[in-house]
Amino acid sequence: MVVCGKTRRDPSVSGGVCIFTSLYVPSSALPLHTSLQAIAVRIHSTSLITVCCLYLPPNTVIHQHDLNNLVDQLPAPFIILGDFNGHSTLWGSATTNPRGRQIEQMLSDHCLCLLNHEEPTYFHEPTRSFHTIDLAICSPSLLPHLNLSVEKDLYNSDHFPVILSHDSDPGRKTFPPTYSYRRADWALFTQLAVITDAMVKTESVNTAVQEVTNVLIAAADLSIPKVSSHSFQRYKPWWNADCQTAYKNQRKLWGIFRRYPTTENLLAFKKAKANARRVRRRSQRQSWIRYVSSLTSSTSSKQLWKKLRLQTGYIENFPSLFYKPRTLSFLPQSKLPTFWVKLFRVYRVQPLIILVFLKLKGKQNVPR
Repeated sequence: MVVCGKTRRDPSVSGGVCIFTSLYVPSSALPLHTSLQAIAVRIHSTSLITVCCLYLPPNTVIHQHDLNNLVDQLPAPFIILGDFNGHSTLWGSATTNPRGRQIEQMLSDHCLCLLNHEEPTYFHEPTRSFHTIDLAICSPSLLPHLNLSVEKDLYNSDHFPVILSHDSDPGRKTFPPTYSYRRADWALFTQLAVITDAMVKTESVNTAVQEVTNVLIAAADLSIPKVSSHSFQRYKPWWNADCQTAYKNQRKLWGIFRRYPTTENLLAFKKAKANARRVRRRSQRQSWIRYVSSLTSSTSSKQLWKKLRLQTGYIENFPSLFYKPRTLSFLPQSKLPTFWVKLFRVYRVQPLIILVFLKLKGKQNVPR
């Protein structure tokens, strides 16, 4: 993951912007010469697209020429995403304020397209009101290919997550169908997977391999059932029925408050939200205690990493133990890999527990 960020220059002004890009998607930072809180990257997905993140503080004077200068620096096609803090009837507000008119002027001057509908993106708790201030603006050539949606849950923020997708985006990661070997009819497979001498006695090795492969796959398709593809979801070992019940109640009361934004409904939602958070934390602590209690001096390294993968969810490129031959090395918490830091923060585990355990396991596994 590559992170590009820009902090505010004036300490009296709130805000700051950043963009996270995947390591699997080619990207590069685009230098911008502007006094605005804005950063941009160029991403190569189906084509080269410029993505700009912009934040306009609500009580700061924004000059029109600064907005025009920013747009002129963005190579087309581009997308501008951010919290503009502007209200306009064009994107669903009841009234239009000066900031909203500035944005309307920018759209008109540069012939840009607004992707927002009238769905609110921000919840103002003091007035219990919903507003649309997070906008997505793009070049005209991108308009037919982009889809904007707004999540229904705040996820402990006052802004709703805004999701922008491309029509060529494959969507969530899925896995191809796989064979269910537990339900396989091996007798039928043996009967069908007949490899003759004529298949292997050919002039081309590639031809022989292909024919044998075709026979095996055809036999497997007829004798071994397949499990349909499914979307990838990170496993949460601490999630249980209590967490599910508390979360459902929180979502239910949030839906009631969105329809009827009264003080009573807001208080009921806050209580449900606090209870759901308390239930999750209790479940996480108990899950971690069960995991630590299951580790003994006889636990092998293979079992250790298997248990840890299950405890923290799926982790790619899982590192090995922190020792060198004939030498034990212990790292401070700030130098530990990301997954250990995650355990410290999520489960509130004292670093000493991990280090003592590594020391015990290290002594057993260090080559002599």
